[in-house]
Amino acid sequence: MGKILLFGGTFNPIHKGHTNAVKTMDKRLSFDKIIVMPSKIPPHKIAEDLASENDRLNMCRLAFSDLKKAEVSDFEIKRNKVSYSYYTVKHLKETYPDDEIFMAVGSDMLLTFDRWFRFKAILRMCSLVCVSRKDGDFSQLKNKAQELSCYGNVKLLEAEPFEISSTQIRDMIKNDEDTSCYLSENVVKYIRENKIYVGDECAL
Repeated sequence: MGKILLFGGTFNPIHKGHTNAVKTMDKRLSFDKIIVMPSKIPPHKIAEDLASENDRLNMCRLAFSDLKKAEVSDFEIKRNKVSYSYYTVKHLKETYPDDEIFMAVGSDMLLTFDRWFRFKAILRMCSLVCVSRKDGDFSQLKNKAQELSCYGNVKLLEAEPFEISSTQIRDMIKNDEDTSCYLSENVVKYIRENKIYVGDECAL
């Protein structure tokens, strides 16, 4: 039996907070495969300044190019529907029936997980893995993980916080600010060359 991590999100753009979280999870839990899956239509938030599906897929591939066990999937984008995690996890269980599925969730998502579409069914099919991203929120996350544990397995990992959001990064790009400490070098280059988030002119 293998261990597979599903890491989904809008990734608009994908940044070092995302990649650091995945690498922390992999270091602690040793996955055999990591599936990075950009969403088509995120169900939990309004996607502003959304880069094209192809650009988000390409940025994910670039960001994880140094992690051989990671692969980028276009499953949710090809479904062309709201990206409810229930259907994605169900698809993975059918595709990998003999493997154990884990799903990465952000700290903000864990705190509202009991409002997700068919959250109990998700927890029957996979384990949740959460890395604290905000300094000082671990106690609150621990209480939520214990609350959800009656429905399934929730793993909570402590890590150094990386407090940046994709929204903040997009604003920095628009304001011609340096984003190299938040984005991998190849993603910075891709955004610049393809003039993403800034219209006709781009400077990072």
